Amino acid sequence: MNAIDTAVNHYRALLEAQIERSKRMMDAAPAKDFSKLKTVTIGVIDGDGIGPIITSESTRVLKALLKDELDAGSIVLRPIEGLTIENRKAKGEAIPSDILAEIKTCDVLLKGPTETPKGGTLESANVAMRRALDLYANVRPVAVPEEGIDWIFFRENTEGEYVLGSQGIEIPDTLTMDFKVTTIPGTRRIARAAFEYAKNNGKNYVAIVTKANIMKKTDGMFTAIAHEIAAEYPGIEVEDWYIDIMTAKLVDENIRRKFQVFLLPNLYGDIITDEAAQLQGGVGTAGSANIGDQYAMFEAIHGSAPRMIETGRGAFANPASILRAAAMLLRHIARADAAAKLDKALDAAGDKPREMTASDYADKVIGLIG
Repeated sequence: MNAIDTAVNHYRALLEAQIERSKRMMDAAPAKDFSKLKTVTIGVIDGDGIGPIITSESTRVLKALLKDELDAGSIVLRPIEGLTIENRKAKGEAIPSDILAEIKTCDVLLKGPTETPKGGTLESANVAMRRALDLYANVRPVAVPEEGIDWIFFRENTEGEYVLGSQGIEIPDTLTMDFKVTTIPGTRRIARAAFEYAKNNGKNYVAIVTKANIMKKTDGMFTAIAHEIAAEYPGIEVEDWYIDIMTAKLVDENIRRKFQVFLLPNLYGDIITDEAAQLQGGVGTAGSANIGDQYAMFEAIHGSAPRMIETGRGAFANPASILRAAAMLLRHIARADAAAKLDKALDAAGDKPREMTASDYADKVIGLIG
């Protein structure tokens, strides 16, 4: 069999798997109602690099904030160990099967950053987690009140360039090809999530951000379906933007105040939310939610910062981002009051000084919670 035949057979298997995934989405169970659960289990994953440091401090803050519920057993904090780069490499799995089984005993996850090797075949743990738990909505808020910025990004989280990012085709000594996937049910559910958020939170503007003038099949369908969903929300203004010009408009003080809710495919959302976080004060200040109908994962948007560990500065890592993610987690599990207390304390604590340790910053936040 020649290289082209091998590639065609590989592509056929990928296509069949994605068609089956699309069918599963259409048959999915209703979303979990956290307000009706007697006990909510929060899994805590340390991750790599600075991950164990910032997750330890965020856990300490949550224990202070949720003491009564933890004592009563209505909330359980469950440490999940082993999702480290060393263990994943040793087992050759993005998420080792025993760890994934433990993860699925939890309702939501608070996760430290995990390292993804460059090259090779070991997939990102985040990408694998989103697929395994069907965490289709990546939700990232960014706020700079003094600049009139109050944005929230709804990034499709299980498709696009990432779903098959480690399964491309290679014709030796000639070319390589990766694949981008956009499904009808996958696009409908992320669009619905964005417009429902806008409706329920008094927002009247949604920006649909693609490159549909070039990626005519995938982004073209994403745009068309987003407008189909938008038609069900007549009080919300909708505009199409291309990703390249949107990256410029986020720093344009003459227009950026009009933006409220963003709806984007996977790769564009990954890139532009880091730009937006930088306007807020850096990626260390922003939390991120990965939400599905049955599970959800909350994390900092920055990486594992191996240089901080290598240079002996790990203790000075900033836990603010994962604490913002913890506040999002609390809202997701219907603990709005606790989330408001945590956000208020973080606002009062302000940016962590460079020479303040993560532990000292957590002490400050705990003191402000009262």
